[in-house]
Amino acid sequence: MAQSIALAQKFQPILDEIYKASSLTARMDAKTKPVNFAGANVVQVFKTDPIGLGKYDRVSGYPAGQVVGSWETLTLATERGRSFVIDRMDDEETLGMAFGTLAGEFIRTKVVPEVDAYRFSKYASTASINAATPGTLDANGIIAALDAAKLELDKDEVPSEGRLLYISDNCLNLLEGKVSRFLGNENAVDKRVTKYSGMEVIMVPQTRFYKGITLDDGATVDAGGYSKTVSTGKDINFMIIHPTAVLQVAKHDSLKVFTPEQNQTTDGWLMQYRIYHDAFVYANKLNGIYLHCKA
Repeated sequence: MAQSIALAQKFQPILDEIYKASSLTARMDAKTKPVNFAGANVVQVFKTDPIGLGKYDRVSGYPAGQVVGSWETLTLATERGRSFVIDRMDDEETLGMAFGTLAGEFIRTKVVPEVDAYRFSKYASTASINAATPGTLDANGIIAALDAAKLELDKDEVPSEGRLLYISDNCLNLLEGKVSRFLGNENAVDKRVTKYSGMEVIMVPQTRFYKGITLDDGATVDAGGYSKTVSTGKDINFMIIHPTAVLQVAKHDSLKVFTPEQNQTTDGWLMQYRIYHDAFVYANKLNGIYLHCKA
């Protein structure tokens, strides 16, 4: 009994490590500010719009100005969950691998890709962000498209430090094939592009890089997950995101593991996972995102 409980207590930190190792958007979590929930599902963000400088007068002094302040209301809209049961004997006859493999693979292959896909789609679908004319990129157009994106962000005075270049697997392959290298006495060829114009390059599998996704309700035991929205969904070629432009909120992210002794329904290991989350682009920082997607 004691060993079973100790085993269950070890799953949570292991799964946390799996999530952080596999998630492509998790690196932007630390950049977002802590938020307070004004209600059950509402986040309040204060934004200001002060007036610019005026002429200082040596007699009357400082010119008066005004500050317009307002609360931006952000509402969480995504609540997902799933439960699994592994019979005690099935787990025992696989030397404890059945449940451990299920838990790890579920987080790595189902939860993480969906959270990433949801965030990318939410950012890409936000109105008024910087966006290029949709189109397919080839080897001759990838450099020009990236340089145009960088120039647009520079014009909008988005900080150059900290920008992240998320790029699809196919477009990264085009970029790496286009960038030339000079080999000296190296005995290995490394064509990887890890930085481009100061931006960290992060490859995103096309399977989680869409503008427009549909979340399956998972009403049956063999249905769930997400998919590109039929007819309106678009493949994303690349996105440049400054982490300070986005807010990634997880109000509730819970993984519960019950031993067969604790499970009151069946004689098996029970895993229940629930996440209540959302992602937003700050209204004053829409220029911090640049999108290039396919037509």
